[in-house]
Amino acid sequence: MGSASDLPVLEEAFKFLRENSIEFEVNALSAHRTADLVADLAKNAHTRGVKVFIAAAGGAAHLPGVVAAFTPLPVIGVPIKSLNSIDGWDSILSILQMPAGVPVAAVALNGAKNAAILAAQIIGIGEPQVQQQLIGLKADMAAKVIAANEEVKQKIKALSADAIENPR
Repeated sequence: MGSASDLPVLEEAFKFLRENSIEFEVNALSAHRTADLVADLAKNAHTRGVKVFIAAAGGAAHLPGVVAAFTPLPVIGVPIKSLNSIDGWDSILSILQMPAGVPVAAVALNGAKNAAILAAQIIGIGEPQVQQQLIGLKADMAAKVIAANEEVKQKIKALSADAIENPR
């Protein structure tokens, strides 16, 4: 993350990764104030077994792009609506508008959980256990929608029956 103030947004990502037993590390490094440390981290991550970066930043949001400039690994950018943000648009555009050859995948403003899910999907390509967990996640989400749909149908049926019994 670009600064410690980004931590509350990223907590959902950490929770998802922990729940799915996906190892991760966290650093709060500024693309502007600690550029050398960011470059070193990004350059050497693949030699330590890192598979994907989630880089979150607000304001000018250069961290994802700087990481992408120095690593051969995929980078997922999380734009953060920070205190000095222009309603989050500065962060979104800084992450989306990368030059050719330096790709950064972007998720929604403050979309840390989706970044974690996307990172897990990337990791799952080579790790069947992670992929199976994601298949379960998708099935659970579908089951919740199906159950909610049935509740809506029952409520509509009850409303319709009430309208027939008590016309106005």
